Amino acid sequence: MRIKAIAATAGSLVLAASLTACGGAASADEKVVTVYSADGLKGENGDGWYDQIFKDFENKTGIKVEYVEGGSGEMVQRALREKSNTQADVMVTLPPFIQQAGSKGLLAKYEPKGAEQVSGADKAADGTWTAVVNNYFSFIYNKKELQQPPATWEELLDAKYKNKLQYSTPGVAGDGTAVLIKAMHDFGSKDKAMAYLKKLQANNVGPSSSTSKLAPKTDKGELLVANGDVQMNFAQSKSMPNLGIWFPKTSSKPGSKPTTFALPYAAGLVKGAPHTENGKKLLDFMLSEKAQQQVSSVGGGFAARGDIKATDANAIALTKLMEGVEVFRPDWSDIEKNLPSYVDDWKAATGS
Repeated sequence: MRIKAIAATAGSLVLAASLTACGGAASADEKVVTVYSADGLKGENGDGWYDQIFKDFENKTGIKVEYVEGGSGEMVQRALREKSNTQADVMVTLPPFIQQAGSKGLLAKYEPKGAEQVSGADKAADGTWTAVVNNYFSFIYNKKELQQPPATWEELLDAKYKNKLQYSTPGVAGDGTAVLIKAMHDFGSKDKAMAYLKKLQANNVGPSSSTSKLAPKTDKGELLVANGDVQMNFAQSKSMPNLGIWFPKTSSKPGSKPTTFALPYAAGLVKGAPHTENGKKLLDFMLSEKAQQQVSSVGGGFAARGDIKATDANAIALTKLMEGVEVFRPDWSDIEKNLPSYVDDWKAATGS
């Protein structure tokens, strides 16, 4: 996932020269809020969920959103480096990095208005973060080159995918880390998953810090298969007609089903934030009924609030996409605790 700093001002994008005035601490009463976020919710053409809600938020409150985008892991590491001089007010990442941010003391307790409508599985028990957009891990394929996507993991070992397959880097990108999580679940153990990923490396183009950059390559046919997530890829498919979304089955045995797991964009208030009250207002706005209705209609994702019943065309298409897919629940506490060792094992297995 790429790293870039940009500011969203009334729906337009400008380069952010710095996050603080003259290099010093920002004024607490400044009409600004800084968001550190994983990519996927901002549109390539200014038409994403972030583009819409940041514009609406500024129009309603007069508070400008300064937006910094990167991989989930990179956002946590950046905030950690800045802990003695905190720059971010709100952090949005995929699991297990939001849990990692909490365990490292980067998040303050704050339950936004509307959080009571979010499932307990999608928010922290201690009130430090909550999902704002629900989402699921997935893979993508080129619909023009492949009549059907590969049905199983094993099919990806076929020689026709050599140098035509790529997935983002585990430990850096949230979706790349998700590849490990799904593989360990589907193969039944860490060792079996690593043995498979070692074999898959023969077809893999190589590491990628950006998941979002894999979609254009797949759409153009430079890649046949890559990883991603439903929300981001569904939104990208509007301008990338050859992009298809799929979920590998655990095996080719009869009765085997495609599997995935929830991979929500989760948001928290940064501890010691320079604009705490503005951060709280933005979190409240993200979970407001209007913003949550726009998750599907504008962002191509799933509302985090259970009381929002979206009926727009995107919501209907997303529901159909998920039919027949078995959703499992990872042990996030285990993954957050053991992620460094899992990433080390993946590096050893793949030679990355």
